[in-house]
Amino acid sequence: MPLDVADSELKARHRSMWASGDYPLMVDTFLLPVGTRLVEACGIAPGVRVLDVAAGTGNAAIPAAQRGASVTASDLTRELLEAGRSRPEAGLDLEWVEADAEQLPFEDESFDVVMSAIGVMFAPHHQDAADELVRVCRPGGTIGLLSWTPEGMLGALFRTMKPFAPAPPPGAQPPPLWGSEEHLGGLFGNRVEFHTLERDLLEITAFERPRDYGEHFKTYYGPTIAARANAAREGREAEFDEALDRFCDEWDRGTPDGARFEKEYLVAVGRRR
Repeated sequence: MPLDVADSELKARHRSMWASGDYPLMVDTFLLPVGTRLVEACGIAPGVRVLDVAAGTGNAAIPAAQRGASVTASDLTRELLEAGRSRPEAGLDLEWVEADAEQLPFEDESFDVVMSAIGVMFAPHHQDAADELVRVCRPGGTIGLLSWTPEGMLGALFRTMKPFAPAPPPGAQPPPLWGSEEHLGGLFGNRVEFHTLERDLLEITAFERPRDYGEHFKTYYGPTIAARANAAREGREAEFDEALDRFCDEWDRGTPDGARFEKEYLVAVGRRR
């Protein structure tokens, strides 16, 4: 199969995966703080030109626009952009553009800030995506990333799901690698001087029982839906559910009032040389 055809089919599967379930609901349930966290780390100010790559529903793009920046939110999945555009806060200096993070449709050096909050990490070809982030950022501009770490809870979730998921395409790398300082160093080399590399935790207390977290992901989170569907095709659906239940029990840091989870992420902000 020609490479361009294979890539087109891969991206179509990615769009379908992220359009399944209800990722906008997950953002509203517990992910809103990470967008604001990245915007603050990037020091976004009025008048700057900002590109949010793999923006989803605008979790980082909207707070950046609320600070007075001129923001472009790009994403591969049209349904997520439409959900973001419909948010009541979205009537700002904010443009929504359907775009592949590995082939951005923007001119070289056209943004002051290029950022992504738990978004670009899911582009399958990490180097291609990193090269695009650098290309569209002006020299002296800011590149800001917030990514789940390999060692944290989301890294463990992807390891739990991996035996049940379809085989990744050639050259694809695990998303949580973007939360590794060493991996970022390899992707960006001397093109970006990172002045901020900070690990932090997103605390989640939205669920009464630990396994409610797993049920939530099976219902609303595209990668989990896809992995479970593949397990079902192989007759391993019950095995998948048991593995996810064990994962939830292991990562619960419970309180008397209910389940509590801590998701580690890495904030990486640097200057484009």
